Amino acid sequence: MDSYSVLKHLHVTAAIISIGLFFLRGCWMLVDSPWLQRPWVRILPHVNDSLLLASALTMAVLIQQYPFVNPWLTAKVLALLAYIALGTVALKRGPTKTVRATAWVGALLTFAYIVSVAVHQDPLGIFAP
Repeated sequence: MDSYSVLKHLHVTAAIISIGLFFLRGCWMLVDSPWLQRPWVRILPHVNDSLLLASALTMAVLIQQYPFVNPWLTAKVLALLAYIALGTVALKRGPTKTVRATAWVGALLTFAYIVSVAVHQDPLGIFAP
C-alpha cells in the first residue's frame, strides 16, 4: 500500500471517529450527562482532530491539490470552519439547550456535506451533475 493510501485510510478513520465522538458528546449535552466532564472526553477529540487535520494537509501536499486553488478543497475548508463554529456553539457556547441542539444538528449536516464534497470532489457534493 502506498503512502497516499495509508494517509487516506487514516484520514477516513479519523473522520469517522471524529463524527462519532461529536455525535456522542452532543447526545450527552442534550441529557446533561456528567460524562461530558470526563478528562478523556475533553482530550481525545482534540487529539483525533489533530490527526485528521495533519493527514488532510499531508494528502493535499502529496496530491498537489490545495484550498483556494481547487474549488472542492476550498468548499471543504470553508465547510470545516462552519462545522467548527457550529460545534463550538453546540457543545460550549450555546446559551440555551435549544440553541445548542440546533447548532448540533447544523454541525452534523455540515459534516455530511463535507463528506459528500470529498467523495464527489466537487463543491456541490451530492448535488454535482
